[in-house]
Amino acid sequence: MNDVDKKDKKSLGRPRSAKSHQAMLKATLEILAEVGFDVMSIEAIAARAGVGKTTIYRRYSSKAELVADAIESMREEVVIPDRGKLASDIDALIKNAAQITLTPLGRQTVAMIISSASSNPEFAQIYWTKYLQPRRQAFDIVIERAKARGEVQKNLDSGLVFDTMSGIMLYALLFQPTSESWSVYVRRSLSLIFKEALD
Repeated sequence: MNDVDKKDKKSLGRPRSAKSHQAMLKATLEILAEVGFDVMSIEAIAARAGVGKTTIYRRYSSKAELVADAIESMREEVVIPDRGKLASDIDALIKNAAQITLTPLGRQTVAMIISSASSNPEFAQIYWTKYLQPRRQAFDIVIERAKARGEVQKNLDSGLVFDTMSGIMLYALLFQPTSESWSVYVRRSLSLIFKEALD
């Protein structure tokens, strides 16, 4: 087999690999919704996806890692807004979160994350490390820019603000505490943290 034939063979394999990966993620989400994290198995995922268990284990070291990746596949990329003002950046973050979260699929995603993280510490740790930390770090960039512009105090803990903002968003999603919209409630709550910066 010459180099051209080898190259052609490799290029033919890639779409199949991508298709198998998507089938794995889809099967994982379906089974997760049907039976929950603890009951689902790699065997069941492989069978539904039409792949071998070895195909899954070549990509993922554990069920928790696969589930975390499957859930994250439904979410958008990390957004780092830079509109020149903290209030505008926060509005962009809230708008992006609303577009992702306030849909049937978004609500299902949140439910899956809460359920899986609550029942399995391994999943919780993987999801925190691979997906929440990058978002936390992206938010830190937004806050550092605000500090440089003198909009917030220099000692403001961006990680704690991110955690607080996430908690507010989740609470408002689950319990809808007021008659105002989710976005308005979240922004009004955050204004208590940032004070004049969001006025």
